[in-house]
Amino acid sequence: MIENKKKPNPVDTHVGSRVRLRRTMLGMSQEKLGESLGITFQQIQKYEKGSNRIGASRLQRISEVLNVPVAFFFEDVPGSSPGKNGLQEPAGADYVVDFLSSSEGLQLNRAFVKITDPKVRRRIIELVRTLADAAEPDEKPRGE
Repeated sequence: MIENKKKPNPVDTHVGSRVRLRRTMLGMSQEKLGESLGITFQQIQKYEKGSNRIGASRLQRISEVLNVPVAFFFEDVPGSSPGKNGLQEPAGADYVVDFLSSSEGLQLNRAFVKITDPKVRRRIIELVRTLADAAEPDEKPRGE
């Protein structure tokens, strides 16, 4: 017998990943988002994986709870033609989403925005650049 497990639509997966990105950026749990929408955290998990499609009215409500426009969830959606929107960012901006989707990137971002002194911020940026430049020549992480 052949199993007919459908793969999630790439757009549904992308929208779900953007919901997860924004939720984690706000430090909000799946439970809290679910409560705000009147649904279970399991449903939020399914939305974020793309295994369940988010309806228009629910997506509108999610955008309100997460305080972003609905268009946020469709930025860089697979299959969209780049450059169609003159105000669109270049396609290489995916690294920002990847960075903020990682635990380290999120922690670094949260800590950095708490620093109010511009001089300290600049020094941190210089430190990170220096560390990145030092790691470049051998391109191997230290300790290998």
